Amino acid sequence: MPLIIPKTLPAYKALGAENVFVMHKERAENQHIRPLRILVLNLMPTKIVTETQLARLLANSPLQVQLTFLQTASHAASHVSAQHLDAFYTTFDEVKNQRYDGMIITGAPVETMPFEEVDYWDELCRILEFSKTNVYSTLHVCWGAQAALYYHFGIRKELLDQKMFGVFLHKVTRPANPLVRGFDEVFYAPHSRHTGIRREDVLACPELRLLADSEEAGPYLMSTESGRQIFVAGHPEYDKYTLDSEYRRDVDKGLPIAVPKNYYPDDDPAKEPLFRWRAHAHLLYSNWLNYYVYQNTPYDLDLLETVEESEKHIYP
Repeated sequence: MPLIIPKTLPAYKALGAENVFVMHKERAENQHIRPLRILVLNLMPTKIVTETQLARLLANSPLQVQLTFLQTASHAASHVSAQHLDAFYTTFDEVKNQRYDGMIITGAPVETMPFEEVDYWDELCRILEFSKTNVYSTLHVCWGAQAALYYHFGIRKELLDQKMFGVFLHKVTRPANPLVRGFDEVFYAPHSRHTGIRREDVLACPELRLLADSEEAGPYLMSTESGRQIFVAGHPEYDKYTLDSEYRRDVDKGLPIAVPKNYYPDDDPAKEPLFRWRAHAHLLYSNWLNYYVYQNTPYDLDLLETVEESEKHIYP
């Protein structure tokens, strides 16, 4: 089944060129199917790129998925046109009384700042609280995961000695969990961040389960018992050349940046990078949609339980 996005969204044309099945709303309305409603809080400055990356992963499913993009009203985006935001994005005040099958909260380039100093922190806290009652399962990515772990469980991030930058090996720690069903025992995932969370803090939190971990990059994939809240410490949505673009951007600016690890053959930026995380990225998002959204969310979203009420529905 297709992904439902506006046919004027840049991702619609980009994914069509990749032979990814997308459908515009007018056609979808003629089908007698209730699509999964997914709300995406896109905090990344490169909004159009992130839209396409996430849409590509969500389209790789037999389920019909309808995306709604959310922006913060308390922060003015500077890397995308106001016309794009007006055409394709909504604000929290416009959706706060609605319910969604799933939600994605992306990363953001504010990781070195204390959470409370981020200009949209208060608004994000309201959105995180909203997700507990109005969303069945929320997937938090990179800084979005750090922010949610801090808000929900008081887990603090820590500044790293050097940027965690590259593609790192991870090991599945709870193979019976549906979120990692079909994963290889070890797999690669990209990271690009200056902060991290301590494994000890995750393991000490009774509400959390560690599903995948990396000796070098730290905790990667975590969830609550019910799977209503899922946290991804890296960037599985990244394209093949995203790390390359970030590396060359910083080099051009004269910023101190190391070559991303395990990315270029022989760690040589002159060589074509290896795209070694794509299959697991698709599997992660399809497992999330199937086992944590589609299989459990009520057909009538008005019957949605709160996160606390759902903890009796637990996964391995």
